[in-house]
Amino acid sequence: MTPPRTPQIPVVVLAGFLGSGKTTLLNHLLRNRAGTRIGVIVNDFGAIEIDAMTVSGQVGSTVSLGNGCLCCAVDASELDTFLETLTRPSARLDVIVIEASGLAEPQELVRMLLASDNPHILYGGLVEVVDAAEFGRTRQRHPEIDRHLAVADLVVLNKTDRVGEAERERLRAAVAELSGPAAVISAVHGRIDPELLFDPALRPDHKDKVRQLTFEDLLREEAPDGHEGHDDHLHASYASVDFTSDIPMDPRRFMEFLDSRPDGLYRIKGFADFGAGDRDNTYALHAVGRFLRFVPRPWARGEQRLTQLVMIGAGIDAAALSAGLAACRADGAERADEPGRADAADVERAMWGVLRYVQEQAPEPEAFDAHETADPREAAAEA
Repeated sequence: MTPPRTPQIPVVVLAGFLGSGKTTLLNHLLRNRAGTRIGVIVNDFGAIEIDAMTVSGQVGSTVSLGNGCLCCAVDASELDTFLETLTRPSARLDVIVIEASGLAEPQELVRMLLASDNPHILYGGLVEVVDAAEFGRTRQRHPEIDRHLAVADLVVLNKTDRVGEAERERLRAAVAELSGPAAVISAVHGRIDPELLFDPALRPDHKDKVRQLTFEDLLREEAPDGHEGHDDHLHASYASVDFTSDIPMDPRRFMEFLDSRPDGLYRIKGFADFGAGDRDNTYALHAVGRFLRFVPRPWARGEQRLTQLVMIGAGIDAAALSAGLAACRADGAERADEPGRADAADVERAMWGVLRYVQEQAPEPEAFDAHETADPREAAAEA
């Protein structure tokens, strides 16, 4: 049997300028969580925590950081304290969302997460919310928004109902240019598909015989006419591509595919079989934006050796992605069932690209130097 691993909870940073709709988006996620247990850290700016007041629910699952910006902390120790509370097994959380202050520097929040020594967390991406109706004026007054978009993994162009179709397309193009490879999706009232950010929980709440009042319970009661939670066509702005192969992946070709993954491809998750590259382990893959990591796990006795991946993004070519992955499959010499034909030295060299992104445990703080690396996600991947 495969030994149990310490479960890691994805931590998503939800950022955006004042009034962009972050709290509205968060409340939408809480209403439509499909049994997923969400812990929330609200990073409000000011002594009166207005956002924290609007995100209310389960006792012990909300942590508010009032009277200042979290990103202004000297180090990550304060954040770690709150994360330690939310990652206790008794909380049974599936995902943690940090709602950043509208005046926060999101890149610093990402750095703090990646520098955390908490072995129970996993970076879940930076989501930047943009107010479509105010984007031009906000950018004039606060040009730093360009920098924030440049480090985002997913951009939500919110409040698109307040602009015309031509203006909406112009804004989308402008935001896409500033955010580079990040996926850009349009939204009204922060309504995005929760599966963009986290996977639905396998255990529905009704199996809990005794449980506390949840965010979903409260927010469902507040929703007018039960409309919230039944939004249609949330999937229209993104695509999900599944890939399964019983032929091992060539590590060199696979890394070339990952290094050149197209703009808009937000998440990749699953498991990769590298055949002769490592006959003993399957490799769990987690990619969000440009962040990438592998975690090896021994094959279980009798387990079928497959590569199984799910890719999620906006504006992506599903057929091209499937074809690209199919081209990464190993030739006969590198297949696990033909160990004698592969050149051992060449296979080992091919695995170097994969091993560069391997993390047996959560990244150690000293492995990340916030002063020497421009992109914190690359730094974490290289650790």
